[in-house]
Amino acid sequence: MTTGTITKVAGPLVIAEGMREANMFDVVRVSSQRLIGEIIEMHGDKASIQVYEETSGLGPGESVESTGAPLSVELGPGLIGSIFDGIQRPLAEIMKVSGTNLQRGIEVPSLNREKRWHFVPSVKAGDEVRGGDTLGIVQETPVVRHHILVPPGLMGRVEAIAEGDYTVEDTVASLRSPNGPDGLIPVKLMQSWPVRVGRPYKRKLSPDVPLTTGQRVIDTLFPLAKGGVAAVPGPFGSGKTVVQHQLAKWAAADIIVYIGCGERGNEMTDVLNEFPELKDPRTGNSLMERTVLIANTSDMPVAAREASIYTGITIAEYFRDMGYTVALMADSTSRWAEALREMSGRLEEMPGEEGYPAYLGSRLAQFYERAGRVIVSGTGDTEGALSVIGAVSPPGGDISEPVSQATLRIVKVFWGLDASLAYKRHFPAINWLTSYSLYADSLSDWFNENIRDDWSLLRGRLMGLLQEEAELEEIVRLVGMDALSAPDRLKLEAARSIREDYLHQNAFHDTDTFTSLDKQYLLMTAILGFYDKARAALEDGVDIDVIVSLPARERIGRLKYAAEDAAAEDFAHAMAMLDEELADARKAAAQDEFGRKGEEEDA
Repeated sequence: MTTGTITKVAGPLVIAEGMREANMFDVVRVSSQRLIGEIIEMHGDKASIQVYEETSGLGPGESVESTGAPLSVELGPGLIGSIFDGIQRPLAEIMKVSGTNLQRGIEVPSLNREKRWHFVPSVKAGDEVRGGDTLGIVQETPVVRHHILVPPGLMGRVEAIAEGDYTVEDTVASLRSPNGPDGLIPVKLMQSWPVRVGRPYKRKLSPDVPLTTGQRVIDTLFPLAKGGVAAVPGPFGSGKTVVQHQLAKWAAADIIVYIGCGERGNEMTDVLNEFPELKDPRTGNSLMERTVLIANTSDMPVAAREASIYTGITIAEYFRDMGYTVALMADSTSRWAEALREMSGRLEEMPGEEGYPAYLGSRLAQFYERAGRVIVSGTGDTEGALSVIGAVSPPGGDISEPVSQATLRIVKVFWGLDASLAYKRHFPAINWLTSYSLYADSLSDWFNENIRDDWSLLRGRLMGLLQEEAELEEIVRLVGMDALSAPDRLKLEAARSIREDYLHQNAFHDTDTFTSLDKQYLLMTAILGFYDKARAALEDGVDIDVIVSLPARERIGRLKYAAEDAAAEDFAHAMAMLDEELADARKAAAQDEFGRKGEEEDA
């Protein structure tokens, strides 16, 4: 164990000498207060240490003690439903010890050491196992079966294993392996893993299965693949956090890891209050029973903010290794980048664009590249997926700034939030003209096979109408609506219906908050069905003003509020009503035409 002496303190950065024996990324304890820090730079025997707690009152001459181990997280039963800070300290347990304010130097284990978990073996003595294999199951919550895995890199024959109630530090199995002392390696319910190192897997799979979210603008226009990465940039007040919350609630994932990275305290409070109350639509239980929360608010030390996203993604990888589909929300990576910038400035590194360090892009890539749909380690071919959705908060909504640009170079899905849409109360405020998904083509086969064979065709038509609307809007601004032909006016009306009745979705409405893919198909069919039938009626001489004011349009617009089990019936009624009204309109148009011709003959 290496002990050094502080020579300089600059905010969260501490320089200590006498640290020649220590290694990069070792965790250290600073001063007699035992503050947690991490070595981020070495120069001879001098170590630059990023301290994850408030450093006021520290001064030169105080001691620094290296633990000899990198910053790691504890992985085992007790993660689900917990709320941690950026370096995996359990906030609920800390509150019991220190009250509502975090005290410096407090040491509370990440996982509860006293609680006993019932372990049921999946293998028996004499079985050969390797890293990633499941030794047994712990029923952590009513909805999560926690697989106790052989730690990566280990292999051998199971010497002893027994069912029973254990704490996370108890040995549940022992493996005979040439790597261990005396040839035996004990395996506990808990294992640890360094946060800056991705957990191993066998191979990556193609992103050709969608991660459905129940949000129409996302699932239909800009879908995300399982194991995919997405960015949600947007200015203040455009609804980034609500989009993240919606994805956490409704994404088709087994496990949710939500990282509040430098978030405002009230936003994290909303999450902490809401999630336990929310019913999981798939299980009927509380959403917290499959969620891990990492709360690192803006008033917490800036260095811990830098560690928080690594802590979150390591926990997410651990559940992925069990064969689960995991969705990770990072809100927001801009504030994480600000922490990088501050530490870079303290280290007196040469700044890059806008003061961010030159390695900003590579650090972001290291984070996002840990996502993916993979065949996990172990003897079987178990599939697991980790999808990452990162919110970006560019100053003033300007996405030309470095964090947004570095993110867009890496991610495949861009859900661009638009302030003007948010001001119009159009939520989610995802701009359909600037957003994109590079997964759309590879996912179209899945949608066509699993929902309807014309899904991609309908999606293409929706996008086409929205783009044509943007072009016609320019003409309307210049010369007015009256200059447009009847077919062009109809296009505008159909596009308005797409915007207001399909893309607009109320996150706080009991029914509208989530839309299944089958219901999304019905809504698309209804809106495009109206457009096709109205266009045919126009050709038959029906006036555009009559078509626009048909009562059936309102009925189609209200389909999104129909319950999932009644949607097909409501759709059939709406289309029957539309057919009836258009038939009446055709008759009236024909009579008018007949009357007009009669008047002309009389004249």
